Formats: sequence, structure tokens, C-alpha cells
Amino acid sequence: MATKGAIAALPLLALVLTLAGCGDKAADKAKAEAEVTAKAEAASPYPLKPLWGDTHLHTANSSDAFALGARLGPEDALRFARGEAVTSSTGIKAQLERPLDFLVVSDHSDGLGAIKAIYDAPRLMLRDPTLRRWHDMMHEGPAGMQKAAGELITGFANKTLPASMMDPSKNAERTKTIWTDQNAIVERYNEPGKFTSFFGFEYTLMPDGNNLHRIVIMRDGKAQADKVVPFSSTVGTSVDQLWDYMDTYEKTTGGQILAIPHNSNVSNGLMFQLTQTDGKPMTAAYAARRAAHEPVVEITQIKGDSETHPFLSPNDEFAGFGQAGWELGNLSMTQLSTPSMYTGNYVRAALQHGLEIEAKTGVNPYKFGVIGSTDSHTALSTADENNFFGKHAGVEPSATRAMLPQSLGKAGRVGWQYLAGGYAAVWAKANTRAEIFDAMKRREVYASTGPRMTVRLFGGWDFAPADLQGDWVKAGYARGVPMGGDLKPAGKAGAPTFIVSALKDPIGANLDRVQIVKGWIDAKGATHEQVYDVVWSTPATRKPGANGKLPPVGDTVDLKTATYTNSIGAPTLQTVWTDPAFDPAQKAFYYVRVLEIPTPRWVAYDIVRYKAKVGPEVQLKSQERAYSAPIWYDPKA
Repeated sequence: MATKGAIAALPLLALVLTLAGCGDKAADKAKAEAEVTAKAEAASPYPLKPLWGDTHLHTANSSDAFALGARLGPEDALRFARGEAVTSSTGIKAQLERPLDFLVVSDHSDGLGAIKAIYDAPRLMLRDPTLRRWHDMMHEGPAGMQKAAGELITGFANKTLPASMMDPSKNAERTKTIWTDQNAIVERYNEPGKFTSFFGFEYTLMPDGNNLHRIVIMRDGKAQADKVVPFSSTVGTSVDQLWDYMDTYEKTTGGQILAIPHNSNVSNGLMFQLTQTDGKPMTAAYAARRAAHEPVVEITQIKGDSETHPFLSPNDEFAGFGQAGWELGNLSMTQLSTPSMYTGNYVRAALQHGLEIEAKTGVNPYKFGVIGSTDSHTALSTADENNFFGKHAGVEPSATRAMLPQSLGKAGRVGWQYLAGGYAAVWAKANTRAEIFDAMKRREVYASTGPRMTVRLFGGWDFAPADLQGDWVKAGYARGVPMGGDLKPAGKAGAPTFIVSALKDPIGANLDRVQIVKGWIDAKGATHEQVYDVVWSTPATRKPGANGKLPPVGDTVDLKTATYTNSIGAPTLQTVWTDPAFDPAQKAFYYVRVLEIPTPRWVAYDIVRYKAKVGPEVQLKSQERAYSAPIWYDPKA
């Protein structure tokens, strides 16, 4: 929903927001974090359970969210993520069934808090007649709010706004006030060992409507975060400039920072290119810079799933998840998509591109882990199908939201095509900023489309089924590498072996199967992929057919009640798998995909709760899933 450009000038108009703050207790927080980490390390030298969070959430401080009805701020978002009950922007009680472990409030850097400031300003203090007119329009209701926001966008795009509104120095000055006030709230809710709140923002780069957004996250405390202002796409119009900003942050503050590319499925091929941003051939230095700054990618969220596409993976019967509507065009729908763009839109193809580039330059720019997040613009971080509050306040729970047009341009998307979102799972030893951030840097992370499945992957050379009878996690770390790691050549004949384990969400659906997706590059430079079913439920009666495919797991969904039963599937699936087609001379990657049994989508719950009327094309059930970060094999490592 973000729009590059016009909104970015608005912080020049922003009034100081009076946000509840607290004193800087950096020393106390640092001490508490160190104590939590020391206690965790004494208990185990490696992570024992995943931490669940959302790295991509918007509040009323995002101008597009506010324009679309969001009235909850950062504090509401943090309270909700911690498990407290709040009232949504449309007056509905909202609460998570289970709290999250961490949250990044990632409001758009372009126009941070601007439309809210115009709306909240006393009318008499707005001397500019245009600002006063916009203020009045916003208070007329949703139609007026939309019209005022549209005028701002058009005015910026056509450069018809007053010159003072484009002044970068004033922009930064007023953005800083909102940023530091927000930081005070974020710091107050950070509680090492119990709940982690990160400082972050969304860099909203969107040339011609093509999504190149990044979530930027800081490892550090308020003192470091307050020294900068969020980087706007009106200041830097390429990702290279964002990396420059990140380098400067680390040099000037002594802190650490990373960026997460998100929602690549609507980038029209630009997110994962074979070239540099200037169109020149990718160099080793450029590839290394991208890999260092962007160790994690968002593979799934409300606006669709970015794992792969049936056009790219025709032999993968599960490749179409979350595609409906989102494959039509770019984010703003100002440009339609063509199949030639798909390789730059999807994560699996990017992992293959990485092998190609590495073969030419010696460096892989797309060696990243994967996470999910919501991209909710309601301040409510929920990815649960039975508790979905919509992309923005205009589509919070109601009888009509599933069929509401969601088009931003000339072609249409419809409400039911939204996914309920995604979550990020992180294998960190302790619930602290440092531990979670460091796990992201080493790529020991995985993505879920919502359910909180526990997924582990280890790669090595001598794992055997007997390992699963003992402390296989200890064996995995001692004799192999976890997800996100690099598997070095064994120095002897044989294929790599992988310990794979998946446990169902404790309050969710059983599991259908676990798959390993392998990608590799051959001696001629061509890339390939293969999806292997490595372990599945009811193996005694469910055998691969002549085509090598497993029959479906079954379906217990009752759409009349929006329910399902766990009478099929399995609560736990584990195995030790050996690559049957391993070539020690070929670069390769391996990642896990875990599939649940079919369950109702949020639309099915709306039909039952609100008697919603939907068309026959609407998807009412799906197989939720999780994706692990890959393990890479390099014969020359």
C-alpha cells in the first residue's frame, strides 16, 4: 500500500507527537540482556527452541496505514504483540491467542507520521491554505481522507507542492522528532528474556510501482538509534544508497544493522537481478556487499507468497501457494507482469541465480535465510487464519471484506487474495536483541505462513538414522551445520546427509509431509531444481505413484463450520535423508518445506461468522507451510 514519493515530503508538515516516553535505562537493559544471555549459554551451547516474531508491522505512523483508517500507534502494536487485548481501529476487540517473542515496528520512512500530524493538528495552527484544506478533507470521512492523500501523492509526483515541503533538511528534522518519540516507546517495551522490541523502519523504494522495499533493523539500543533518522527513498533512490546509509550508521554509532528485502513477488523482476542496480554485470565486490547487508529475505506475507511460481517450477505441485492475484503485476498495478519477470520475483529462482553469479564472480549475492512476516497496516501482528484482521483497517473483519476490490491501479486484486500473513522463526539462544539479530546474520531462521511449527535442518556427511535415537540436535551441531550454514566438502567419497525434523504447531494442524528442495548448477552453467518428499504421514499406506508423486494426504475440512480434524497427518515427522543424485563437483543448495494437512482459510471463517457472500473462484482452504533457510554446498569451499 506504500507509495514512493509524495508521502515522503510530508514529515516537513509533521507536528511534534506527544508520545509517552521513559528515561534512558540503557545500562540496565544492557546488564539484563547480558544476564539473560549468560544464563541461556550456561543451559545449552545451542538454541533449544525457536523464537517467533514479526519483522514487518505498520502503525498509524505509516502515512498509508493512517490514510486507510489505522488509528493504533506503536504502543498499541507492542502491547498486542506481547499478548494484551487492544481495541482495533474499527472498534473490535483484538488479542493474540499466544504472544509473540519479538516485534519490529517498521513504519515507512517516507512520510513518517505525516498524514497523522496533519489530521491531528489544531486547524488554526495550519497557516498554509492547502494544508488546511487537506485537514478539512481528512475530517470529512474515509472518502475525504483518500482524496487528500491522493492529492498529496499527485502533487509530489508532479512537483507541484511548495518547495519548502521538499526541503531534505527540514524533512529530517521533523522526522527525527517522531522517530525518537517512537523509539522511547520501543525501548520501554523491550524486556530481555521475555519480549524483544527492535528499532527499525521500512525503506520504501518503489520505482514505477515495482516493489524494492527493505525492512531495516538495528541490533542496538535507543542511544544508537536516536543518532540517525530513517532513510527515505526520496533521499536515496537506489538500494546501493541504503547500504551506504547502513555503513554510515555502523561507523558513526558502533552498532550493527541489517536489511530484509520483502514481498519480491510484486517487483516485476527487479528484486533479484543477475546485474547490479545500474544494469552493469555484477562484480564480486557488489555481490559481497549485498550478501553482507541483506542476510535474510521475507519469503511470505499478507501480499502473497514469494517462494516460487508454477511457471518456474512446473514439476512442483505445491508451487502455486499464495499466487492468486499477486502474479498479475507490480505492487501498484501500474505495470502488468510477464513470465520473463518471474525469475527476479521469486526466492527459489534467486537462490539459483546466486549459484550462477558465484560461478562467474566467486561470490554469491543471494546466500540468504528466509523468514515470514505480516506487513499488516493495522498495528495488529496476527497471522492466524481464525484471527485475521486484514491488511489495513478498511478490511478488518466484516461480511464484505473478502470481495472488496483492492486495486491500486488499472487492474484489480480482491480482498480474498490476501494471505493471513506470515511469521519469522529464529533459532536464538536467548530472547534478546543481540541473540535474535545474530541468528538472522548467520541465517539460522525459517519462515511460516502462520502456524508455529518447529522445524530443524542439519547437513553433514555421516548422519545416520540411529542419530535420531539420541541427542540428534547435539549431533547436528557437532558433526554438521544448521540451516543457513555452509557444508564444506568431506574430503572423501559419499553424498551429504541431512537430519530433518518437523513438529506440528502445538495448537494447530497435523503435518502432511516434509520436502527437501534442491537447486544446483551443472558444468555448463545451467541451473536445475528438484523437490524430494523425504518423510510423510502414513507411509505404510501412502506410497509414491508411477510419476514419483505422493497421493494427497486427504482433507477433513468442514466448510459449513470452518473446522478440520487431526484424524489424518502426523504430529511429528523426522528422518535422515541422503541426496540420491549428488555430484561432488556441483554447487548446490538444500532447503526444507513443511506442509500441513488442509485447513480453512480466513475467508471460510468469515463465511461462518458473518454470513459473508463470496464467489465460486474464492479459495476457502489451503495447506499452510514453513520454509527453512538453505544449506549450501560448495566443492571449492
